[in-house]
Amino acid sequence: MIEFGVRDRGLQYVGTQRIDGPLLVVQRVRDVGFDEIVEVLDAEGKPRLGRVLDISDRQAVVQVLEGTTGLANQSTRVRFLGESFMLPVTPCMLGRVFDGLGRPMDGGPPPLSADRRDINGLAINPHARQYPREFIQTGLSAIDGMNALVRGQKLPIFSGNGLPHDRVAAQIVRQARLLDESVSFSIVFGAMGVKHDVAEYFIRNFQESGALGRVVVFLSLADAPSVERLLTPRVALTMAEHLAFDCHQHVLVLLTDMTNYCESLREVGTARGEIPGRKGYPGYLYSDLASLYERAGRIVHSQGSVTQMAILTMPADDISHPVPDLTGYITEGQIVLDRALHQRGIYPPIAGLPSLSRLMKDGVGKGYTRGDHPTLASQLFACYAYVKRVRSLVDVVGEEELSLLDKEYLRFGDLFERRFLHQEETENRSIETTLEIGWDVLSTLPRDELHRLSDELLDQYYRTKQE
Repeated sequence: MIEFGVRDRGLQYVGTQRIDGPLLVVQRVRDVGFDEIVEVLDAEGKPRLGRVLDISDRQAVVQVLEGTTGLANQSTRVRFLGESFMLPVTPCMLGRVFDGLGRPMDGGPPPLSADRRDINGLAINPHARQYPREFIQTGLSAIDGMNALVRGQKLPIFSGNGLPHDRVAAQIVRQARLLDESVSFSIVFGAMGVKHDVAEYFIRNFQESGALGRVVVFLSLADAPSVERLLTPRVALTMAEHLAFDCHQHVLVLLTDMTNYCESLREVGTARGEIPGRKGYPGYLYSDLASLYERAGRIVHSQGSVTQMAILTMPADDISHPVPDLTGYITEGQIVLDRALHQRGIYPPIAGLPSLSRLMKDGVGKGYTRGDHPTLASQLFACYAYVKRVRSLVDVVGEEELSLLDKEYLRFGDLFERRFLHQEETENRSIETTLEIGWDVLSTLPRDELHRLSDELLDQYYRTKQE
């Protein structure tokens, strides 16, 4: 049965063919497009938001963002609104907290803006992309010193259940900045499927540190409908694109937890009856993740940029799981949190060898950080890799059988982890401090072991006397 909408917003369809999980199916629809926004009314006339997920043979599959609990086939009414999900955007949203769909959670009014953007965004023309450059300081030595983040990069953080990725994310939000203080810098934080206590931790942390004034927060809580998580990263990235390309700011986007996003994608795919791929995830998982990650970047003739750090938890710490595996193909490196380091009390427990920033070489060195930065990082990697081999040897023959040089490397490894990798949660290190600590740690090894450093750098920075 079809009747005209009371508010003249298009046809209203009364009754549905089927309700299955977060989906409902409406038959005999006309002039309906993919991803169109839908208003769903229950028997009492209370509205819920939905979007068209599929169209075929005058049948529409609608994804109800607030769940289908309480809906009945005969009494449910559906109205198609003729547009995609739009987000009002304005710089006044900085310092505000919103839910996963962009509705205020902080008690403030909805943002007033005539500028409404489609949350699906537009693909950046590859010809218009500018190569990512210039250093972003996070205040964490393990990132800044060895896996530096540059403007326009996509650098995810691979974590595991029980590891302190939430604390690391909050610390990056508090501390991240550009070395050029005259350039506008802001942060967009999007969280999907977070528990209430974690959401309160983030908000309180940002407020007490004063960082909230430069942050826009989007929180999709764990008790919110799971399908809301599919829109939250798109809402966050739409806000970031407005700040970057309309307001000429450099924007850092932090998204957590992308595994929750992928779980929701699998749930919806199962409800739609799609043929599953690896571990039940839909076959289009790669392209779907790419549609999010590839919204980061820089554009020629634009003063702003969008840099992205997506946090994802690896089930059973399995880095070959489909979510981290596909993410690694799309992004330019990864920061890996190590459970063994965490168990030894090292924070942040960022693994030295599996972590990698493929664009680091283009954002550090002379003119960006300091001239010795690239070769110092390379030497630290090389020495720490040797430490790993020596520790494996100790498990076989014992430490007593090691040479004097191998024992020096063991001491270097312990000092590297305790002084360079480890820092307090409230400790914000400048890049100069990070590099000086790196030289202090390297100077515990004999000078003739540092093959990757030139004599000029060693004469300038190598400490000949250790306290």
